[in-house]
Amino acid sequence: MPQHATSGLHRLTRTHKLAVAGVATAGAAALVFAAVPGADADQGKTQATSVENVKPVAFSAVGTAAHAQQATIAQQADKSAAAGKAEKAAQVKAAAAAKAKAAKARAEQAAASRSAVRTAIPAAAPKPAPKPAPKKAAPKPAAKTYPNNLDGWIRESLDIMAKKGIPGSYSGIHRNIMRESSGNPMAINNWDINAINGTPSKGLLQVIAPTFKTYHVEGTSWNMYDPVANITAACNYAADKYGSMDNVNSAY
Repeated sequence: MPQHATSGLHRLTRTHKLAVAGVATAGAAALVFAAVPGADADQGKTQATSVENVKPVAFSAVGTAAHAQQATIAQQADKSAAAGKAEKAAQVKAAAAAKAKAAKARAEQAAASRSAVRTAIPAAAPKPAPKPAPKKAAPKPAAKTYPNNLDGWIRESLDIMAKKGIPGSYSGIHRNIMRESSGNPMAINNWDINAINGTPSKGLLQVIAPTFKTYHVEGTSWNMYDPVANITAACNYAADKYGSMDNVNSAY
């Protein structure tokens, strides 16, 4: 039997041997820690002492400092934003000024170009003023007509007398004609003193030849028997001798 047991030990491999050695070493270490119980106590004491030496942090001071830091950061952000706005406004203003300057330069260039074009183009010769249309002569008024009777003869004689400034009225002429010739333009007196002297009275107002010739009115006929010429010459004679034919009421 013993020999059988011995022969079993001799059959352990190298791995089995290393395992046995490790177990032995672990056991030895345990014995050592058990033999020195104060080591763990001292270590715990040291850790406690370190914890006691740590002072509490003043949380209120830390909060105030953080708040101040946040306020400073906010102020810096506000300043940055304001600076950004000012810079942007300055950029906009500068762009507007540059745009206005460019527009002014373009306008000046365009004006200079137009001036050059106007200078290059010769001025057109002025058109001659149109000749005024020849003035048309005012139409002559239609000649006034008179009836060929005693009324027409008297009225035509009165118009001529008015132009020559010889006084007399329709009624004064008509009255004397009816007394001298009864309205007959061919009447002739062959029995009075004038006829005896060789100058008989003739016509509507019985005028003798010398009187008719002396007081003949220009524009009338030289025929003593012409009614208008006879009336006008007789009225011209009466105006000279009596002031007007209206003042003659008998032989004259």
